[in-house]
Amino acid sequence: MDSPRFMDDRLAHWAGAEPDGEAITYGSRTWTWAEWNDRVRRNAGGLQALGIGRGDVVAFLDKNHPACVETSLGAGSLGAANAIINWRLAGEEVDYAVNDSGARVLIVGTELMPLVDKIRDRLTHVEKVIEVTPDGAEGDEYEAWLAASTPVSRPADVDPDDVCLVMYSSGTTGHPKGVMLTHANMVAHTQNAHDGWEFEPGDKSMVAMPLFHVGGSSYVLFGINDGIPSVMTRDPDGASLAGAILAGANRTFLVPAVLAQVLQAGPDAVKLFGALKTYTYGASPMPLPLLRAAMEAWPDTDFIQVYGLTEVSGVATQLLPEAHRDAEHPERLVSAGRPIPGCELRIVDPATLEDLPVGEHGEIWLRTAQLTKGYLGKPEETAKVITDDGWFRTGDMGKVDAEGYVYVEDRLKDMIISGGENIYSPEIERVLAEHPAVMEVAVIGVPDDTWGESVKAVVSLHPGAEATEEELISYCREHLAKFKCPRTVDVIPALPRNPTGKILKRELRAPYWQGHDRTVV
Repeated sequence: MDSPRFMDDRLAHWAGAEPDGEAITYGSRTWTWAEWNDRVRRNAGGLQALGIGRGDVVAFLDKNHPACVETSLGAGSLGAANAIINWRLAGEEVDYAVNDSGARVLIVGTELMPLVDKIRDRLTHVEKVIEVTPDGAEGDEYEAWLAASTPVSRPADVDPDDVCLVMYSSGTTGHPKGVMLTHANMVAHTQNAHDGWEFEPGDKSMVAMPLFHVGGSSYVLFGINDGIPSVMTRDPDGASLAGAILAGANRTFLVPAVLAQVLQAGPDAVKLFGALKTYTYGASPMPLPLLRAAMEAWPDTDFIQVYGLTEVSGVATQLLPEAHRDAEHPERLVSAGRPIPGCELRIVDPATLEDLPVGEHGEIWLRTAQLTKGYLGKPEETAKVITDDGWFRTGDMGKVDAEGYVYVEDRLKDMIISGGENIYSPEIERVLAEHPAVMEVAVIGVPDDTWGESVKAVVSLHPGAEATEEELISYCREHLAKFKCPRTVDVIPALPRNPTGKILKRELRAPYWQGHDRTVV
């Protein structure tokens, strides 16, 4: 079996080797490997007929749907890229991301069409909008488009270094940045991160992480790589996850918040989830009490923690099952494990850029074939985080112990991770600063037992101005996705500053994080 070079190579392999084998189930529909490969080839043909070729971008906006994977593989095989847009974003955020990507074709789920209709005149690059329904019901425009398209193969000039995915990552400057990932990046990730994720005959992979998140779009490739059926859920809610397990899914990757909800759902749910052979979690580390409760509830389940970033196509380090249950080293449960094969890691002093010794606290730097080409249309932003010799400055602070275990402890970047979503404070601060009553604002992350962190805004008001907590939260919801909006707002006379005038966010955070194992959760 030849080593894959492109994202769609393994799908084509299984279409030839196991044409009638089950490939993916979504709701009431199941496709074989041959059928799914045909859909990808038709997707490519349909896009090609619309003028999409090497270097172009299409965009996908919907909840989880096989059509998203088909578009990633189909567009990618033409040398084009799929920009997967977070369906939870507000209208002006969708407008920004679609326009920033330069997408010429936009595939939109039925539930999101009202939003797109409102901003359609602002989507200046989009030449064609294709609607896709959740269930492939009669009149589904995407299904009709596929059926009418002629399957095409990959053109000879497409290269593994062509960008195939654009994943939008919230921005430190107030706007999201499009992370460009290539075929070579994604293939390297699938191969490098494979330890602990190996499937066996009879297994099924539950794809429940959102595909707009790199954790979803990279995880779905594991089942395709290994020729194991996937069961994709539209939502990561309890009923959908339970349905997938009842359909035979026994391996999955989810954020810790989902696990907390299962444990709170009662003994029947806990028993059902005991069918999972592997529970991989990431996007935010799991609070230690929750992890211990989960390992006690499911003694036969293998737990894997992953740490990574969109910029490295997903996983960079793993805490494997044996380390989770190593009674001699319980401290490793709060580590992010060790670097995966093919991923180099350094701890660097962010001021001197010198390497730090074992146990010293500094910035985590990574170098790997999984590393992004850069931020779409933002070479200056790219140059800030990728060195000339290929090291990526993560903005995360941590240390490495003598055995190579990585501990992620803090952030240089102004980021909050809530339920696996990366939320950058400047995005929220930019909006709140526009409120006429607000004089200055700082947004911080505070501990949350369910979501890891929740968003808190601390504001001071102009002299004589008034604004309630409810009013300021409501104002944010008019301009931002709900998950980014503050859950709480404190109004104080003045924000703490250092002698140079910089707001001391660490001082604002300190009272909330006192007594917690770490300041990054």
